[in-house]
Amino acid sequence: MVNKHNERAYALLKSDVEKIQQLIEVQMENLTMPQCPLYEEVLDTQMFGLSREIDFAIRLELVREEEGKQLLNELERKLAALHEASLRK
Repeated sequence: MVNKHNERAYALLKSDVEKIQQLIEVQMENLTMPQCPLYEEVLDTQMFGLSREIDFAIRLELVREEEGKQLLNELERKLAALHEASLRK
């Protein structure tokens, strides 16, 4: 039973990561402004919320700390690519 909860928690976190990745990809495809403050604010809020979700799941021992960090690191790499692309325009 515990293993199912762990798998479900990870799947939910992964789903949230994918939603944020989709936001990043949309922005990368439609870079009409080098930096959009509104978009950056929304993205920062989403990233903060995700990090809190991951911390909570780790504290409940539903997700291993390494897995949580990996999810955030992958997303941060996508964010870095977005910022780099916006600087080149």
